[in-house]
Amino acid sequence: MSKRAFVLLTCCLLAACNKINQENYAKLEAGMSKAEVESLLGAPGECAGALGMTSCTWGDDKAYISVQYAGDKVMMFSGKGLK
Repeated sequence: MSKRAFVLLTCCLLAACNKINQENYAKLEAGMSKAEVESLLGAPGECAGALGMTSCTWGDDKAYISVQYAGDKVMMFSGKGLK
């Protein structure tokens, strides 16, 4: 395999592994547990919270999914720049 073909294949595989996409966003539902969300999206990039409420974000400034939890359950979620 040529170096160029290897680089192209690697890029395609990495793009396919991105879990921050419209397809996975559509699978989110209110009431899901944190474990279910992390099984779908992987570990969050960051989380913050207080008084039993937590907000976690996956992705970056260009494309992200944000999930708000009450206790262990999804209350709301939003996304931006998803493909």
